Amino acid sequence: MAYLPRLKQEYKDRVISALKEEFGYKNVMQVPRLEKIVVSRGVGAAVSDKKLVDYAVEELTKITGQKAVPTISKKDVASFKLRKGMPIGAKVTLRGERMYEFLDRLVTSALPRVRDFQGIKSNGFDGRGNYNLGVVEQIIFPEIDIDKVNKIAGFDITFVTNAATDKEAKSLLTELGLPFKKN
Repeated sequence: MAYLPRLKQEYKDRVISALKEEFGYKNVMQVPRLEKIVVSRGVGAAVSDKKLVDYAVEELTKITGQKAVPTISKKDVASFKLRKGMPIGAKVTLRGERMYEFLDRLVTSALPRVRDFQGIKSNGFDGRGNYNLGVVEQIIFPEIDIDKVNKIAGFDITFVTNAATDKEAKSLLTELGLPFKKN
């Protein structure tokens, strides 16, 4: 039998039925699902030092388990000494099994390592069922060796769902294990 990530199996076994019951969906295809997770990091100092983008790409590759790509500036900004076409960050788009594996590692091993962790804020929804989460330091992930980090930096994680509303998306992400703060 082929390998199936733990969270994907849990989504099929438990989450679909829980969301159908909560929102009264008639069909399984109406149940919202996680489409992709985008992990991105902007490197502002990359204007003066090009190697910083390479470090960001390397760290995101280690964290996600998939090759990261450098992001390129789209226009000139004179006040930042930025030219069109310069690398200014890194990103990874995770889908399928790698997405569920990353989410599992984020929930079970990375977020509990955050100091004084009380849960994640629930105000990161965009009105269309997508959620943005900012991570302050990359060293919360066990894949990163703290001795080899040249600079502690954060990154953004975007959860893209096909949910129609933020309430449905929050229920989906809560069922998948994201620890939201209690209001």
